[in-house]
Amino acid sequence: MKSVIFLFVIKEIACQGNWKFVGNPLIHAYPCKNVKDIIISFEPGLPEGKNNVYSVLIDKYIPAFSEIDIQTDSDAILKLADKDKGRLSVYGPDSFNIRITNMTNTISFAVKGPPSGGLPYFQSIKLNSVELCANPKKGYLKKFVKSSGDDNTVTELVGGGTCGRRKVLHTELIVEGEATKAGDWPWHVAIYRLYKREIKYICGGTLLSKNFVLTAAHCASVRGETVIAETLNVVLGKHNLVGGDVAVQEKEVFSVILHENFKYRITLDNDIALLKLRTEVTFTDYVQPACLWSEESHNRYPIKEIFGTVVGWGFDQSNELSSQLRQASMPIIQEQKCIKSNPLFYSKVLNDNKFCAGWGNGTSACNGDSGGGFFVFTPDIRHDNGSNSPGAWFLKGIVSLTVSKRDARICDPTQYVVFTDVSKYKQWIEKYVQQF
Repeated sequence: MKSVIFLFVIKEIACQGNWKFVGNPLIHAYPCKNVKDIIISFEPGLPEGKNNVYSVLIDKYIPAFSEIDIQTDSDAILKLADKDKGRLSVYGPDSFNIRITNMTNTISFAVKGPPSGGLPYFQSIKLNSVELCANPKKGYLKKFVKSSGDDNTVTELVGGGTCGRRKVLHTELIVEGEATKAGDWPWHVAIYRLYKREIKYICGGTLLSKNFVLTAAHCASVRGETVIAETLNVVLGKHNLVGGDVAVQEKEVFSVILHENFKYRITLDNDIALLKLRTEVTFTDYVQPACLWSEESHNRYPIKEIFGTVVGWGFDQSNELSSQLRQASMPIIQEQKCIKSNPLFYSKVLNDNKFCAGWGNGTSACNGDSGGGFFVFTPDIRHDNGSNSPGAWFLKGIVSLTVSKRDARICDPTQYVVFTDVSKYKQWIEKYVQQF
């Protein structure tokens, strides 16, 4: 369903302080489906840093001593236009209450997002506990917001723009393809979880946009149940697992979106999840989004056999987490070859939404690498196989599971790794990511 957006030229919006709009053409829209007495006003075309605010008008009879409870989908600042009509209370970064002091037929306020230019959208607007916004819209202002570093649109995610491109170019060679250098994988993130008052590294993930990280569902759940978002933290721009980084960004998780058909027992079917960050990341040389693998990227890939790179802080030869980010290149293996290598295991877990990759020689993803990506470099020019060909890194898979050793709950590096095939979940991802 298309959002209703219309344009007016007005003289003034009743907002105070630096948030006043005067004499400019404004975009007006209904933020709640099938609700006409709540309307927002937004000024398009403003530079980054000033395009993160809009005005809200609730045009209905509101008795004195009423209470309006508001919840946004990310951090926000609210400011009443007329303080004589009510009193604003802040319950959290995304929860607000307006207590009406005098009967009124309208109430207006401004909603402001983070300095990076993100726009918060409504989750709920209740008047005296009655929901006024049962079907909130998301992302309807996105196309009117211009940002110098905004790589958050679906067209960029699936094969264009600046996604999947390194900003830090190293001239040194990487010995044996194992070590990495800071900035090599700016879309790889570290996910931490609060467990018994201790913050522990649990998984990797991939930055898709300023708001979203993609990871494995088993990294964001316990026995199939979604973990509480507040117990998760995401660290971006990280190279050393413990300290020593100068360009990291730490973000709280606002919400966890687990695939609705995730099966955590044995097979880990639909092992995919999105983490919506509480505040937007800032794209830098060390923090960038990856592209999503698509049919077009497959068509541009120069050879028949697809090679990808897995990165992470997973267990090394000493069965300990690596102190620095490491990488391993490996080919995608035909399903028949994978099943033949271990029929009892792979015949149970493989399906059309997964793929198998690895060498079977000791180079593999292992404990601690879960949720990280299988990244494939794809040239900009179709079938260009030159060593210095320009191109981008595309997320093809998510590290899901592999065979463990018989005597310990540790991966067996001589076995192949099973990945969630991201291309099979493109529509599921876009359902959430394109709205922001």
